[in-house]
Amino acid sequence: MADSNLEAARGRIEVLVTELDQHNRLYYLHDAPEVSDAEYDRLLRELIELETRYPDLRRPDSPTQRVGSPLSEGFSEFEHRVPMLSLDNAMDADELRVFDERVSRELGLEEPVSYVAEPKLDGAGVELVYENGLLLAAATRGDGRVGEDVTANLKNCQNIPLVLKSGDRHPERVSVRGEVALPKSGFERLNARRAKRNQELFVNPRNAAAGSLRQLHDIDIERLRALDFRAYAIGEGLPEDVTGQEGVLEMLECWGFTVSPESRVCRGVDELIAFHEELLHARDRMSLEIDGTVVKVNSLEQQAELGTLSRAPRWAVAVKFPAQQEHTTIKAIEVQVGRTGALTPVAKLEPVFVGGVTVSNASLHNQDEIDRKDIRVGDTVVVQRAGDVIPQVVAVVPGKRKPGTRRWRLPANCPVCNSAAVRPEGESVTRCPNIDCPAQLKNNVRHLASRGALDVEGLGEKLVDQLIDAGLVERISDVFRLDSESLQGLERMGSKSSENLVTAISKARDTTLARFLISLGIRDVGATVAELVANRFGDLEPLMEASRQDLESIDGIGPTIAESLELFFSDARNREEIVALRELGVRWPHSEPVVREGGKLDGKTFVLTGSLEGMTRADAKTRILDLGGKVSSSVSKKTSYLVAGDAPGSKLTKANELKVEVLDEGALIELLESS
Repeated sequence: MADSNLEAARGRIEVLVTELDQHNRLYYLHDAPEVSDAEYDRLLRELIELETRYPDLRRPDSPTQRVGSPLSEGFSEFEHRVPMLSLDNAMDADELRVFDERVSRELGLEEPVSYVAEPKLDGAGVELVYENGLLLAAATRGDGRVGEDVTANLKNCQNIPLVLKSGDRHPERVSVRGEVALPKSGFERLNARRAKRNQELFVNPRNAAAGSLRQLHDIDIERLRALDFRAYAIGEGLPEDVTGQEGVLEMLECWGFTVSPESRVCRGVDELIAFHEELLHARDRMSLEIDGTVVKVNSLEQQAELGTLSRAPRWAVAVKFPAQQEHTTIKAIEVQVGRTGALTPVAKLEPVFVGGVTVSNASLHNQDEIDRKDIRVGDTVVVQRAGDVIPQVVAVVPGKRKPGTRRWRLPANCPVCNSAAVRPEGESVTRCPNIDCPAQLKNNVRHLASRGALDVEGLGEKLVDQLIDAGLVERISDVFRLDSESLQGLERMGSKSSENLVTAISKARDTTLARFLISLGIRDVGATVAELVANRFGDLEPLMEASRQDLESIDGIGPTIAESLELFFSDARNREEIVALRELGVRWPHSEPVVREGGKLDGKTFVLTGSLEGMTRADAKTRILDLGGKVSSSVSKKTSYLVAGDAPGSKLTKANELKVEVLDEGALIELLESS
């Protein structure tokens, strides 16, 4: 039995060594990992446990005997005079307590040990070498003993001092260790730029930072300048009066380096655990990605007493956070229809624990995102969940794609009502145009009843939900079929309240063409656009038959709005619903088309804010339009006048910043009457 266990361990060790070596190469040399950090850690810990149980089976080429990565071709080798060791991991508070107990026992201490706790940055370890205060060389960690000379690239990192400060306090030769990371803001800018160029996006800031160091050709200087270097150790040249890790950090700051400001001296394991929890909750607010806490015995004398193993010091440990990225597979892609009609593809995932929760669904956003990432059913993907952010598929792992997978496309029809889906030109979102689509109905009925549309008093959100859930409203026109008797069957709807609602619905039948257009919820058609269109066509029939060119001829109507109107009125279901609404008594006065040309306010754009005393804002808007002016909802450089009534709010601030002329009500009236 013993021999069989030994042979099983030998076979498993061989598999683990091969797998981990391949993952190291993909991670460090190609910046294209095929497993998550959490999965890599699990494999490495299994190997460590087997080698601990069977030390004679430990191979000389085992990843446990390496510190970092193999070298990539194209860079000169750089030998670290003092090895750059890696760190052992603790996965939780219990393992941190085990570490503390061992440290206390080996040092023979009964009182709590003094530690320095620092954020574990998710970047790339490097060493900087200075001679006579001048930067001589910069190198990657490599395998801990030999790294790559990346001096030319790292000189572009803006917070790496080319000359040390405090010249009288550093020896002739100094080596400084630290982490190069890409701030979150820089990562977002970098990926946004790559997306515009249809380049592959980086999975995370760590990969982007590591890849920056290894640029050999077509060097991206902006990418290098965005890097941030945080110093945490002195390999050579430690001043004699520095006796602890706390003093090391202070010395590094004196020399001009940035150190992690969150670093703290902790007395005993309880303070360490509290600090670790504090960092965990603060990680999403920090400018750099962190994936844990580094714990070091503060006293350098005690560090020397504890010593080091072949790959890691015995006086330090990295306490890992729960993984924010994991690998899983896409079982299916389903389409959800939102309340505004947007068709959103959603990945159904093999459940995976990431970011503290089990994730089984992730939004894929739209067809463009799926095409850009080439996401397919059956793919192995990187899933991310940071803090309370909705889970997202970051990237596909190409090396794990199974043969025969096919590109995925959104359906041509809405999966809820089967209407032909539309994607307006220049937009990324595909939508269902049917205003009676069950997925959109609650939202559309609320909008129809809102104050800016048909203004049905008493028809609020909760009552709309009840009406639709009870089957009393299946199309928006059903609102005008409601009667007192059917309403009384609803919760909190007695005789009086039901009669009041029926009266409000009856009153709402009399409206204006502009309000009716608003009530239909046509995309991009708000109050201003509705007024422009209603005034131009006078009635609904000519508007419904208008071409896109006719619509674009209206001053203030661009291609996007014209397309929205054309798509809406070309849908047969929408036209049927308009007929139903009119047959149920929704009406407005007919007016002659208005073509405003050459008014005294032609070319002038107004923004109205705050409340007016002598007229309503609607009246003011009408008078401005009658004189050829335009009315906009937001202040910009193109704004001619801001009309400010009482409590004008932020628009007044914006107008002052842009030096837009501000009129009070009196000045507006004077301008209108003199024009």
